[in-house]
Amino acid sequence: MSSVGSADARRRRRTATRIKDELRELSNQLALLNHHVGVRLSLRDVDLDCLDLIARHGPLSPGALARRAGLHPATVTGILDRLERGGWIVRERDPDASDRRSVTVRARRERNGELFGLYAGMNTAMDDICAGYDEAQLEVIADFLHRAGEAGRRATDELAEG
Repeated sequence: MSSVGSADARRRRRTATRIKDELRELSNQLALLNHHVGVRLSLRDVDLDCLDLIARHGPLSPGALARRAGLHPATVTGILDRLERGGWIVRERDPDASDRRSVTVRARRERNGELFGLYAGMNTAMDDICAGYDEAQLEVIADFLHRAGEAGRRATDELAEG
């Protein structure tokens, strides 16, 4: 390999390392933001995570939520009890289930304003950041983040199975 080729390879490795470092930093900052949002709403971090899953993928059965969150079903029951007491979710009978005890859980949309208000600063900052990129660049960024998320899901699944 020529010295130019090896220099390019080193530069690429450094850039890849920087991307991984920045993703870890982003993960930390988002965890801190979510923690502060949870504190403002009197929600535990795991409660806020489950509320987000319900809002994005719901209505969900408690079992489906447990699988998506990677939590034991008994743990999810406690989380749902807290979210329901706080007025964040409702449990409804599942009309399609053969078991009449089956329920689905859905987020109460009328509470969205409280969440949106607390995330407004980050959403505005993200809009400003995205405005600095053209459409093609945004497509590459979106694809990268999607693929990184899929890699994270696969790694999580592998750890959970092992």
